[in-house]
Amino acid sequence: MKTNETIIGVLGGVAIGAALGILFAPDKGTNTRKKIADKSNDAKNKAFESLSGLLDNVSEKCNSLLHKGEDMAVNGMNTVNKEFDTAKANIK
Repeated sequence: MKTNETIIGVLGGVAIGAALGILFAPDKGTNTRKKIADKSNDAKNKAFESLSGLLDNVSEKCNSLLHKGEDMAVNGMNTVNKEFDTAKANIK
């Protein structure tokens, strides 16, 4: 979680810094508003890309854990069945 917070903080800082830089630069109001909108869209897109990468990574890890859990369950059932068969054979 700490990495996520750091990424979000850095992206937020970059967006705020860019917006302030544009606001204090001498230019027409319409040009300034357009620049702010463009920079905001860029920051939003970067944030979405970062979150998308993070979600992909989490999804891969979850799938990996799911497959490992399934393998463990199958191995456990096989072991139980073998022990049950051994016990059954010893009773006869």
